[in-house]
Amino acid sequence: MALPTLFYGVPSGCSFGSIVALEWLGQPYRLCRIAMPEEVTTEDYRRINPAAETPTLMTQTGARISESMAILNHLGARGVGTGLSFAQGTADFDRLNHMLAYLNTTFFGAFSPLWYALEHTELPASDQKALRAYGARNVVKAHAALEAMLGDKPWLLGEHRTLADAYFIGIARWTRYHEVLDRRDYPKLQGLFERLEADAGVQFAHAIEKGEAPRGNGAFQGHIHLEEVLRRLAA
Repeated sequence: MALPTLFYGVPSGCSFGSIVALEWLGQPYRLCRIAMPEEVTTEDYRRINPAAETPTLMTQTGARISESMAILNHLGARGVGTGLSFAQGTADFDRLNHMLAYLNTTFFGAFSPLWYALEHTELPASDQKALRAYGARNVVKAHAALEAMLGDKPWLLGEHRTLADAYFIGIARWTRYHEVLDRRDYPKLQGLFERLEADAGVQFAHAIEKGEAPRGNGAFQGHIHLEEVLRRLAA
């Protein structure tokens, strides 16, 4: 592949954060749009990611990196000088890695029972109710903990945005699907959410998910179809 290519999932995949990170990084890249669940589970896409999940980043050499945390750390290594990430072995890197791990496990995972209930409408009403109650407790607990971690900082790690903020915004928006809490009850997180929603890179990622053709900052070099990726790999 001539350029790094991110395979992102729609609608509302957690890959949103990786799109934002690529825009913030400002280095040339392409995107490949993968519909969920219909396209992500096909044998064609499993040739890219056998786990049938997004996101996946295909590097310039054709290597595949899956899982958001791994992708963000890969991108961070390419942008240490930007302030989006930090050199491995430093205290700042450890702080970033801790925040990414929390977002990737506790914060993301809190929504899992809610997504399962939403996507499996055939479940008995009692199971639906139990899943929603369990998910709601987890989401509330995760937001309360993250509110405390944020403290009075404008961004998750301090005075400037990092890749952790990019990942946060892609997950935080899921509350609109599930309506188990009012983010305004967590004013510090609400303030962070609003700052990110006003960010040009976040607005670009929203437009991409909607199927629009935003200009971005010039790093985005267009979409490539999965079929074309596979043809190039076979050549």
